[in-house]
Amino acid sequence: MLEILYQDEHLIAINKPHGLLVHRSKIADDAKEFALQLLRDQVGRQVNPTHRLDRKTSGVLLFAFDKSTEIAMQKQFQEGLVDKHYLAIVRGYTPPELEIDYPLAKENGTLQDAQTKFVTLQQAEMPFAIGKHETSRYSLVKANPKTGRMHQLRKHFAHIFHPIIGDRPHGCNKQNRYFKEHLEMNTMMLHALTLSFVHPVSSQKITISASLQPEFKRMLDLMNFTL
Repeated sequence: MLEILYQDEHLIAINKPHGLLVHRSKIADDAKEFALQLLRDQVGRQVNPTHRLDRKTSGVLLFAFDKSTEIAMQKQFQEGLVDKHYLAIVRGYTPPELEIDYPLAKENGTLQDAQTKFVTLQQAEMPFAIGKHETSRYSLVKANPKTGRMHQLRKHFAHIFHPIIGDRPHGCNKQNRYFKEHLEMNTMMLHALTLSFVHPVSSQKITISASLQPEFKRMLDLMNFTL
């Protein structure tokens, strides 16, 4: 059963687990379960995603029950009217706070502006001998993407040389291999913590929060991070 975080007659939000695809995709033929179909069967109604989360990202995922609400919410996401906050564990010690303003390319090569703000919540040095170093440093960050480009947080943190742990395409292969082989961690340390927006029907301010998934909690405990 999916954890339902919010529901009214127009919208429903779940806490998506790590590893669950939002919907069927040609690039993930191995997947047998999808959030869209699971939620539809669970509530007995047609649902449509208003935005996307990567397969390995957990947290708040918002669906609409009707087409007009879906379109209205997608417009809010596209216009940057939805306030989004994520938690991530990244390699290295990040600065106390930073705004990353770095354009990202679409699939056709066209550059799009992209901005991400983040603050560093905590830092840890662990006895993980990776590469030539006897210890490894990590940061727990809270990120607020101002735009919604594909893989924006993953690409932005890689751009500043603090890749998200468990990010295969954009991350650090040595770190990812260590976490997989020695810590049996197979996911990515990125969690969609909150969504805040104006309800497209009632005009009320809505904030939806998602608790951390067990694997993210395990890594927090391992590094003595506390929230």
